[in-house]
Amino acid sequence: MRSELFTVFGRIGLLSFGGPAAQIALMHKELVDDRAWLTEAEFLKALSFCMLLPGPEAMQLATYAGWKRAGITGGLIGGGLFVLPGALIIMALALAYGSYGALPIVQALFLGVKACVTVIVVQALIKVAKRALLHNWHRLVALGAFVALFAFAVPFPIVVLCAALIGMMLPATPPARGHIARPSLKRTFATLAIGAVIWAVPIGLLYAMNLEFLTELSLFFATLAVVTFGGAYAVLAYMTQEVVVSYQWLRTAQMMDALGLAETTPGPLILVTQFVAMIAGMAKGGKALAVLAGIVTLWVTFVPCFIWIFAGAPLIDWIDSRPRLRGALSGVTAAVVGVIANLSIWFAIHVFFANVHTYHWGAVTISLPDIVTLQPVTVILAGLAAALLLWKNKGLPLVLAITALAGLFTLLG
Repeated sequence: MRSELFTVFGRIGLLSFGGPAAQIALMHKELVDDRAWLTEAEFLKALSFCMLLPGPEAMQLATYAGWKRAGITGGLIGGGLFVLPGALIIMALALAYGSYGALPIVQALFLGVKACVTVIVVQALIKVAKRALLHNWHRLVALGAFVALFAFAVPFPIVVLCAALIGMMLPATPPARGHIARPSLKRTFATLAIGAVIWAVPIGLLYAMNLEFLTELSLFFATLAVVTFGGAYAVLAYMTQEVVVSYQWLRTAQMMDALGLAETTPGPLILVTQFVAMIAGMAKGGKALAVLAGIVTLWVTFVPCFIWIFAGAPLIDWIDSRPRLRGALSGVTAAVVGVIANLSIWFAIHVFFANVHTYHWGAVTISLPDIVTLQPVTVILAGLAAALLLWKNKGLPLVLAITALAGLFTLLG
């Protein structure tokens, strides 16, 4: 059975391009349609549960499918192989970027990639909005989340918490099935406690060894790992502000390059955290520190995903029967639409304009571009990406390759 798990989840890990929607569709085909490892009902309930958790829902769904098939060992294989191929590629790309990223040819390639990513984020916004905004209160929550982030710089975790509370307080959705007895929570808490200790030990060792940069890095991304509700797109704006403004580990242009690279590789988009950590580590102490920073960040980012699944998977049927919890999930999902809308605007103005300024009026804080610094070439490249992705429905890897090559032509100008 283990060899079959390695084969199936290895294939999923290598082919998991295109973000959560494409990854979930691939897993549905492999696990429900082709092999019947999960029923349709089991797949959908598990997906809803994973969306309620912090962290990448597609990776957690792979972990659940492995757990359902072969317990904890299966979960480690499923989730691990979903992440590992992309993590290895990101490590190689980050090391290459640190050495050659300033070359004109590399910058030209990234110009096309970043232009494409602006369209990818909009595409993600459209897909999530169609699924999430089913009622008027969903639309109001999405709008409120957008305004809170765009105009008032409200911390991301507060936005998510408020959306969940609103969802819980509004009229509850009727249960999908009858009453289900709550499983014993003793094992759940024991799993959480053991997992938390395993997760925290490396952070404690870094602190004990007085490795200040790695300790700071691990604490930041560990915190991020437990507030990444709604997937990577939802937390990118918050992460960027902290990484670029507060810690000053990266420049804004490097952060956008990081997102572009994460989009071109298999695995969860939140692997962007590994790239960010490695570039910061390289700036601090060269390639060796970059590799260590990447490994530390992978640990603190993805170990919680396994803990959530191993502790919570036995509770999935019960949670699905609780209207208030389903309402909280509905509220968070609606807020994610506003969060992604904020990210799409932030990313677009930084890609399309050379200069962006932040203005403050009392409690209002808004970033606006300098109109005269519009970069027409980038707009044209984004238009090409939009035509291929949204109109012609071409595959993401192909479109990224085309726009990257088109970016090279800017060197001829």
